[in-house]
Amino acid sequence: MDEGGNATTRGIAALLPPACYLCDLRHEAAPAPAPAPATAAVSKWRMKDRMKTGCVALVLCLNIGIDPPDVIKISPCARMECWIEPSAKAIDVIGQTLQSQYKRWQPKALYNLRLDSTVDEVKKLCVQCRETAKSERVLFHYNGHGVPKPTASGEIWFFNQSYTQYIPLSVYELDSWLGSPSIYVFDCSGAGAIIKAFCERPDFTATKNCILLAACGANELLPQNPVFPADLFTACLTTPIKVALRWFCSRSLLRDSLRLDLVDKIPGRQIDRKTPLGELNWIFTAVTDTIAWNVLPPELFQRLFRQDLLVASLFRNFLLAERIMRSANCAPQCYPRLPLTHQHPMWDAWDMAAEFCLAQLPALLDDPNAEFKPSSFFAQQLSAFEVWLSSGSERKPPPEQLPIVLQVLLSQSHRFRALVLLGRFLDMGPWAIDLALSVGIFPYVLKLLQTTATELRQILVFIWTKILALDKSCQVDLVKDKGHLYFIRFLDSPDYLAEQQAMAAFVLSVIVDGYPRGQLACHEAGVVSILLRHVQAGTELETQAEPLFLQWACLCLGKLWDGTSAAQACAFRENAISSLAQLLSEPQPEVRASAVFALGTLLSSSKNDAAAEEDNEDDRLVIEQDIAKVLLRAVGDGSPLVRAELAIAFAHFATNHHKFLNSAAAAYLKPPSNPALADFSSSKSPTGSLICPSQVLLVVRSLSLDQKAQPDVSAAGGEKQDGSNSSSAPSSAPSSGASSPLDGSKLVVNGSNGNGTLKLRRPRAEDNNSLYLRCIATAYALARDTSPQVAELGQKVLHIIGVGSLLNSWKGSGKPGHHRNSSVPSIHLGAGGGLTRSTSWVETNLASLVAPLRSSASPTRPSFLSVSPMGMRRVPSLEFSPSLTARESTRLSSRIPGEASSGLTPTVPKVHSMAGFAEAGSILSATNQTSQQDVPASSLYDWSCGHFSRPLLEPTQDEDGDAPALRLAREKKAVDGISKCQHLHVTKLGDPIWDGQSDNCTRAVVLHPFDPLICAADDKETIKVWNYEEKDGSEMNSFDNHSFPERGVSKLCFVNELEHSLLLVASSDGSVRVWKDYAIKGKQRLATSWQALQGPRPGNRAASAVVDWQQATGYLYASAGESSSIVVWDLDRELLACTIQAPGESGISAMSASQSPSGVLAVGCCDGAVRIYDIRSHSPLVSGMRPHTHRVIGLEFQSASSAQTVVSASQTGDVKFLDLRFPSAAAWGFGAHSRGHLTALSVHRHAPVIATGSMNNGIRVFNLSGQEVSRIRYYNSFLAVKIGAVSCLSFHPYSVHLAAAAADSIVTIYCGESVDTREQQPS
Repeated sequence: MDEGGNATTRGIAALLPPACYLCDLRHEAAPAPAPAPATAAVSKWRMKDRMKTGCVALVLCLNIGIDPPDVIKISPCARMECWIEPSAKAIDVIGQTLQSQYKRWQPKALYNLRLDSTVDEVKKLCVQCRETAKSERVLFHYNGHGVPKPTASGEIWFFNQSYTQYIPLSVYELDSWLGSPSIYVFDCSGAGAIIKAFCERPDFTATKNCILLAACGANELLPQNPVFPADLFTACLTTPIKVALRWFCSRSLLRDSLRLDLVDKIPGRQIDRKTPLGELNWIFTAVTDTIAWNVLPPELFQRLFRQDLLVASLFRNFLLAERIMRSANCAPQCYPRLPLTHQHPMWDAWDMAAEFCLAQLPALLDDPNAEFKPSSFFAQQLSAFEVWLSSGSERKPPPEQLPIVLQVLLSQSHRFRALVLLGRFLDMGPWAIDLALSVGIFPYVLKLLQTTATELRQILVFIWTKILALDKSCQVDLVKDKGHLYFIRFLDSPDYLAEQQAMAAFVLSVIVDGYPRGQLACHEAGVVSILLRHVQAGTELETQAEPLFLQWACLCLGKLWDGTSAAQACAFRENAISSLAQLLSEPQPEVRASAVFALGTLLSSSKNDAAAEEDNEDDRLVIEQDIAKVLLRAVGDGSPLVRAELAIAFAHFATNHHKFLNSAAAAYLKPPSNPALADFSSSKSPTGSLICPSQVLLVVRSLSLDQKAQPDVSAAGGEKQDGSNSSSAPSSAPSSGASSPLDGSKLVVNGSNGNGTLKLRRPRAEDNNSLYLRCIATAYALARDTSPQVAELGQKVLHIIGVGSLLNSWKGSGKPGHHRNSSVPSIHLGAGGGLTRSTSWVETNLASLVAPLRSSASPTRPSFLSVSPMGMRRVPSLEFSPSLTARESTRLSSRIPGEASSGLTPTVPKVHSMAGFAEAGSILSATNQTSQQDVPASSLYDWSCGHFSRPLLEPTQDEDGDAPALRLAREKKAVDGISKCQHLHVTKLGDPIWDGQSDNCTRAVVLHPFDPLICAADDKETIKVWNYEEKDGSEMNSFDNHSFPERGVSKLCFVNELEHSLLLVASSDGSVRVWKDYAIKGKQRLATSWQALQGPRPGNRAASAVVDWQQATGYLYASAGESSSIVVWDLDRELLACTIQAPGESGISAMSASQSPSGVLAVGCCDGAVRIYDIRSHSPLVSGMRPHTHRVIGLEFQSASSAQTVVSASQTGDVKFLDLRFPSAAAWGFGAHSRGHLTALSVHRHAPVIATGSMNNGIRVFNLSGQEVSRIRYYNSFLAVKIGAVSCLSFHPYSVHLAAAAADSIVTIYCGESVDTREQQPS
């Protein structure tokens, strides 16, 4: 029993759709306007005032043989100075030794040595050093072991000329001679008093560029341990390894087996990391850097450890001095003050490395051929870093080992592992990149670009991708060091994955972004040719190319030739326009938008070269016209991302072609002067109605733009003279106009055919005016886009063209045509930028041309059951390109084996009715002179760069981290609900549990599958969301679908109901909008929107768009109501998938997409016919029947678990059950409403119950046997008010709840009584 139940549960769960749509980054937040450059904000890691120490003054007051009077020395005591026993003749050697020790850290500085100096000599030395160093730092080293301690006021002692007296020198005077920037090293007892005096000066500020190091506190004496030299502090600063090892030997377990003199015999050189001494120095640098980075503030670390090489070395060694001298009860002092570091855990790692080296020392010294075993220090630290990466985050302390990773990059043996771990760290986010740059990683990875190691290329490209995603200022360094060549070679190599090459393209795009030197360098290296070759290869591949690479190839190209005439010339030679045009049909909207961006940049800077010759300028205009023709293909793209870039590109085109577009706008809007054309203004269609703008555009765009004459076109189904179907022509023709609005030349009347059809042909020569007219129409379409952002950009295009000033000039001129009448166009921009509809001259002028196309005789049509539905014809209200390119057809074969449209132009922009455009002059106050500054800037590039700022290697738990848990919980709830509903016997349904009220007549209602939410939309397209489980049924949110509603909403449904669901709102005018966060008050966001249809004809205002959504396939089906064609939108690609042309003339009145994985679509027609389509088949029409004699009002599948039975209802009130397995069998049914006037039908997805509503008989509920379960005629009120005409019904998918809405704006939820048939079965 359990196994059977589990199998049933698994079977039910298999019905739940696995895919999630419209949840990509572009749906989270649309690209915002381009922000101002913030390079300074992200370049804090870069030292703005890097300097060096150019001059060093070494002043030694030893007075060997005479001890100072205020210092009592023990016996034995420390005597050595610079590791040399002092004597009368040794002072010069000591001075030279100290100088050589400093030169090890700064060999290029100018050194000045003074021994037992007088005050005058010191003054002369300081002045000379400052004159020599100029603005560089000066180091002043003072050894006062032969003079008294500094005074409390900060005076240090020197000698008189005869060395008989000690002469004090105030540090104030010393500082005035030496100036700044400077660094002081005071090695004497009581040196802390000097720092105290410095800091207490009245004119001393914290910003003064002065650094001080003192050997001990103000009241402390220097250590006198004879094991160490007297100048222990100086020894720590200049010979740290020797001091550290001696100190370690005195405290280590090895002290009995090691002689101190062996420490001086460690083989190797400090600069050779493969030798023992070099490795110890390497480890010591890593340890001290790590300690400093972990305890110091970032700004102080940058100043002391990255600004100056000598200062950095001194402070690394100062940390050692603090550790050693504190063990002798002496505390070194410094300014700026540092936290205590002598007990940092990293010192234990240093001790371990020192012990490992010293243990090998006797064998190495005894046998010169003995092999030195490198320390495991770096391998262990990398392992610790890897452990941190497994659980670290921004909220946790940063990894201590990050500076060590920087040092490991210097080693070939550990370099690859270090780079991989570094890449993982950088992938954690911008905060990690900033930390790595702050620690000093940049010069190391920059130098690594000079390596030829192939194994490092991929990880280096990744690391540079992450760095440049944060800070683009590195472009200067890359070009300066010719680092761009590294990425060009990587891009040109066939040995790497396309995703990795996308990173290289991103790096190159940053290098050329707004940087002329970078653009020139990349152009000279042939980047344009390389990228175009990749783009061309990507479009020719049989398999789908990597979209990320195609996207960044386009973005890099756009940035490269933006403002670079040489790169643009190369683009034209390489036929870049044709290559990019192929990408306009790519499945990913980001790729299509990037292709439009690249084409737009070719238009954006064409006027920059003022010295261009006139003939070259003419050639340029021709090229730009070709670009505009390509861009017109993207007008009907389903993604707002693409349309926004299109609007910006047309803004550039309008700037460059302002005078032509302005003239075209004048001709487009001006009333006709030709009497023959004026006669057309009074023409009507055969139905007596004016022709809508979309029909006008259809006629104009049906004329091809290529240079070859096209065959004559008849209107009988859009068929050619040879009988072939014109809608099956490939859309990939280079100059095909089937995908562009107004994509045709000047109309020429060429007589008529024998059947009375008016023949249209276009002239052999291209008429540029037609292109500009199409651009005007495109600007109007963009200005009334469903996306507010795109609409705003479209208005700016109209502003640039100067439409407002043009109409203002007409308004004030008194010329005929400036008054509103049927022959003068009038366009009005409302507050939201929407263009309202009214009569337009363009609508009426071509009426006589459109009418014959619609009414001409055509050959007798065979039955729709015997004709392939793919034999499509053109219809006036819908025009789509019916075929894909060969490559995309291959991709779609698994989902749509039949015909598919290229989706290049799924909708034709309307010349919207132009009511009130005269008032637009104040809004569109354009001047005759436009510039590139007026053109809106694209934010696509900056928005796309955000992809590389996010983790790429491992997914992170973001704000949607609960999505898997939410889906599992909802899947369980859905499975339980389906199982329960399938075994229910409904006995009653009519008890109201909630009611609410809309502001107007409710047109659509839907219940949320899992949350207690009900959404309703009225005829003003106001969306209301209620929580019906709250006591007061509180309204959670209310918002307008858009600012210019026309005839209400035709469909409400949920997308991704198992996830964080979206609300899809389909308007009657054919526009579709998808909302996020729709239930949060005032927080609703538009995920996407597009014009799925051009809407019904003006002559049939009652008709509205018919739309349904199919979660299992990701397709949205739509029809224009009275049209017989069905458009199929792929929401995964946001493109038109295909157009299905149904046989016959009857329009579509109802539509239902099966929610099962079968992907079956049922369509009800105005003549009572029902057709079944399966878009997976090459012949989508599966069957057809005519169960009704009147208009089909409702149509739904009986069960969501199968697509075998369809329930349909007609306007007369009859309900039919259609078995799709036997389409020829007679359908059985019953009469739901004897008086007719059925208005709504709803079939429960899983429970055996259906509901119908009518104009006057209320709501009736039936079981699947046709037996009436309940009848609802009155509201549950004291006065028993009769419910109004039912406008919509909707069942809850997983419970027996019915939502109903009526024309009186009341929305009600009903529940009832039912019996679980499983409980009635005998045990």
